[in-house]
Amino acid sequence: MRTLAIDIETYSSVELNKCGAYRYAESEDFQVLLFAYAFDNQPVQLIDLAQGEKVPTEIQAAIFDPQVVKTAFNAAFERACLAKHFSRTLPPEHWQCTQAHALTLGLPASLGQVAEALKIAQRKDKKGPTLIRYFCTPAKTKQANNLWPRNLPEHDPERWGQFRQYCVQDVIVERAIRDKLQRYPMSGYEQSLWQLDQHINDRGIQADRKLIKQAAVCNKRHQKQLLEEAKRLTGISNPKSVAQLKTWLKDTEGIDTDSLAKESVAQILADTDNPNVTRMLELRQELARTSIKKYQAMARTIGQDDRIRGTLHYYGAGRTGRWAGRLIQPHNLPRNYLKDIEVARDMLKKGSFEELELLFGSIPDTLAQLVRTALIPKDGCRFLVIDFSAIEARILSWLAREQWRLDVFRGHGKIYEASASQMFGIPLAQVNKELRQKGKVAELALGYQGSTGALIKMGALSMGLSETELPGLVSSWRASNPNIVQFWRDVETAAVRAVQEQSTVNLGQLELTCSAGMLFVKLPSNRSLAYARPRIENDPKFNKPCLTYEGQDTGGWGRLQTYGGKLTENIVQAIARDCLAEALMKVDAAGYEIVLHVHDELVVEAPIGTGSVLELAQILSKPLPWAPELPLAAEGFESDYYRKD
Repeated sequence: MRTLAIDIETYSSVELNKCGAYRYAESEDFQVLLFAYAFDNQPVQLIDLAQGEKVPTEIQAAIFDPQVVKTAFNAAFERACLAKHFSRTLPPEHWQCTQAHALTLGLPASLGQVAEALKIAQRKDKKGPTLIRYFCTPAKTKQANNLWPRNLPEHDPERWGQFRQYCVQDVIVERAIRDKLQRYPMSGYEQSLWQLDQHINDRGIQADRKLIKQAAVCNKRHQKQLLEEAKRLTGISNPKSVAQLKTWLKDTEGIDTDSLAKESVAQILADTDNPNVTRMLELRQELARTSIKKYQAMARTIGQDDRIRGTLHYYGAGRTGRWAGRLIQPHNLPRNYLKDIEVARDMLKKGSFEELELLFGSIPDTLAQLVRTALIPKDGCRFLVIDFSAIEARILSWLAREQWRLDVFRGHGKIYEASASQMFGIPLAQVNKELRQKGKVAELALGYQGSTGALIKMGALSMGLSETELPGLVSSWRASNPNIVQFWRDVETAAVRAVQEQSTVNLGQLELTCSAGMLFVKLPSNRSLAYARPRIENDPKFNKPCLTYEGQDTGGWGRLQTYGGKLTENIVQAIARDCLAEALMKVDAAGYEIVLHVHDELVVEAPIGTGSVLELAQILSKPLPWAPELPLAAEGFESDYYRKD
């Protein structure tokens, strides 16, 4: 089968990073400027569409030929843009994504960084970002050429020549990366999963334009009211000015502060008894709320048919293979807890803002809780929302063979109550609300070798626990879960041994292998986690060998240190991802149209009168062929808009 490597350069006045490829390609001024390609190992060819060249008929035929495999780095972009250019659908089954392949091996998400990480001879041209800004986005008015709205090839022929070469070089680099990755081929299952991911992103999810618009109007009105009150209260011309507010605090109350960050404001509020200072700082906190940003993201990304596309990124959480959220960031949408959310939603859409504030209080908080409800099914459909129950706790218990926990999950499933019962040595029936809370925070924080810091991060103190209680809580949980504690140690020992001996170490359901500069952790699903260039170094804190590897972190690509609990977290979350992947494939095969999935939750758009939550729950709860003893459970609900049950 022939392979056609492709890279394109495009123009659109829509901002790609903020609006996504689908909305970017919908713009009326969208244009493919350059089209570079290469069949198999043949030389790279360039078509300069911006200067009147056309894509040859034989190349167009190859693009639509299912017998020709098209490859690109971040193929989703090429698919979206070429589909618009040719006004034809480009099925993902005809494509392979080199970025997706790289991510399955724990490599970065950018072409240049992958090339550097793999140390290949061909490298991405570093002039690229400057050239893209010049030719692919509207001209900046600050430039001398501000008489035209965009920069064309004739405006700078020399720079255009560099841009042409940059496009060719990207194909050369992508092909070199693809060739090197073939040593660790992407499985057919993962390729099929990527294809399904593309279909879900192509389908998108519908958004309620009216709700989004009214949220913006409501927020603007509320912000104006807050600013007017702040001006009346303080006499400050700009209450948002940090300098002016600091001066006012010093003149009014003698408060001299270096910062008005959240923590500093909280401390001042705790110390002052001046009602004017208290109210002004409360107003500042309200003015700083970001509840409208999600609505703004929706307004930017919504397509002409009212659907938002491209919100999910396959293998975006590189170490585990979980999906990451993009654009509207569905993975961190605010939770809703309003009892009468339907009433609040209707009031917002109707523009009954005064009544909304009267009945529900804080406008920013109410808007935040209504964000999810801006995602709606198309006419004639409703959402079926289905979620795995306590999936990570179930997987951890299964891997570590913690029998009492498995018995709970195969029985009543109340893990928080059961954990409290086990920790405090009392019958389940005697676990009250306070003890359940302790069991809950312990379960959420301590499964991956966390200690008191993890409890605090999980909100233990805000739940009413005192800091002096926390060490005892850690000890009680670990004493109740000896097999899990031992599993942390066993995973770390196995990883260190595999790297030291360049060998394979079997660990229950797992297999750890180190060879050719990679540490692989083979999961029960047969998928492997990958840790690039592993090395054993000395951990000065504990004076023992520790595992380090190259990976992506907040500081970029570099060497990272890990330990048993963190490896366990990666493994458990990776298996949870594989459970979700199986669910996606089965639900899709059952004829349901998936429009979104978030963590361990699926959102299906189903015509009224077809399908059911019960059927979906049965699909998700069915034992997996590669983990028949893993106790799975799922539950869900129907809704006319997206929300948390």
